[in-house]
Amino acid sequence: MGPFKAYLIDQDEGQTRADFVSMDPSQLDTGELTIKVAYSSVNFKDALAASGAGRIIRRFPCVGGVDLSGTVAASSDPRFQAGDAVIATSFDIGVAHHGGYAEYARIPAEWVIPLPAGLSLYEAMAIGTAGFTAALAVVRMEENGLEPSKGPLIVTGASGGVGSLAIDMLARRGYQVSALTGKESETDYLLGLGAAQVLLRSSLDLSRIRPLDKTLWAGAVDNLGGDVLAWIASTMKQGGTIASIGLAASASLNTTVMPFILRGACLLGIDSGYIGEPYRSGIWQRLASDLRPQHLQTMTRCIAFDDLPGVFDDYLQGRAHGRVVVAIAAA
Repeated sequence: MGPFKAYLIDQDEGQTRADFVSMDPSQLDTGELTIKVAYSSVNFKDALAASGAGRIIRRFPCVGGVDLSGTVAASSDPRFQAGDAVIATSFDIGVAHHGGYAEYARIPAEWVIPLPAGLSLYEAMAIGTAGFTAALAVVRMEENGLEPSKGPLIVTGASGGVGSLAIDMLARRGYQVSALTGKESETDYLLGLGAAQVLLRSSLDLSRIRPLDKTLWAGAVDNLGGDVLAWIASTMKQGGTIASIGLAASASLNTTVMPFILRGACLLGIDSGYIGEPYRSGIWQRLASDLRPQHLQTMTRCIAFDDLPGVFDDYLQGRAHGRVVVAIAAA
């Protein structure tokens, strides 16, 4: 194993910069598994990290990429052998530990799971952290009592990676899903994923949100935060469940306790970053079975490693659509 290509994020006089470099294996972080990376993916978090816009990186320099799939090149952990197909997502990968935007990665074994039967390395990254987060939201909501008979659901940030995958999974499970988006041009795409209707964010009057408004939703998957999340809380049905996943619009939440007390609504925080075993593997097993997205091909495009820097601005400017898989060293 000689020098290899990596996309390294560093800081120079307080300014974040990122570029392709040649790395030596001795520069990799500690970990029981050395993985030959086949694919990675692009998430909003990756765009923030590479641009410095979100102060995501906690250690410089750091190879970006919070997701990776590939084959084990070397292992000091008896649970894994050379040649095993594996997935590693979240934890400190790509933010404080060299990540998936490199031809090789060295990762702690506790952060790695075997590739579930029924998924390819490419499909695992088409799903990636976005799909894992969406699936975790579905599972947590259903553990909290949500079922299709309870009524309609809303998914915000619908055309993004998490939103697209959440709509697909929920529709497959028989839910009536409303997709909330700021992009009218995505209507046909969202209906094709299984949304029952598409709502435009511009149709909402968020200037005056009532503590309790007309009941609309039995459940919600929210990627936006801020006023949209406050409006969702005010429109929840009795016993409704909200999965709070993202803050693409705002990290603030100006609401009251009334929906939670008078309607028994629940607000579930979905943190996919540090969910451990066996829960993590269980979610991935479901992603390979009953939660397997039906429209991965429709919502996913694959780019060459060299083209990676050109896609980040789409995420930062709200133009991202579905999922982007990065072919790192795929056969």
